[in-house]
Amino acid sequence: MTENLNWGIAWIYSSFSNTLIYITDITGRELIAKKSGGEVVKADREKPSPYAATQAAIAAAREAKEKGINALKVYVRAPGGHGSKTPGPGAQAAIRALSREGFFIGVTEDITPLPHDTTRRPGGRRGRRV
Repeated sequence: MTENLNWGIAWIYSSFSNTLIYITDITGRELIAKKSGGEVVKADREKPSPYAATQAAIAAAREAKEKGINALKVYVRAPGGHGSKTPGPGAQAAIRALSREGFFIGVTEDITPLPHDTTRRPGGRRGRRV
């Protein structure tokens, strides 16, 4: 099973407003497929949904399969920094869809940028005035 594997990298950025899926070659330099949740649904409110992430992952997987990729390393990223440190609702659905499309999934890693000390949050001394 492990011979004849053509590896690629699936970069999944999942926020609470959209899900982006990029599939690159193993070096990460050449983009093979790119889809987002907003491309596959009509209404803006459905962009971050697990359904949109699943449909985007299936479309990206088909493009990657045509180019010979059959194994993936998956890197999941949330907004991080001042934003949310947890991935949005589409991340897990996208990984599950890639697996269901027949890819061998090797590594799944969270690469969300976490501030060690951090810079000041936006809003100023008195906070955000509503």
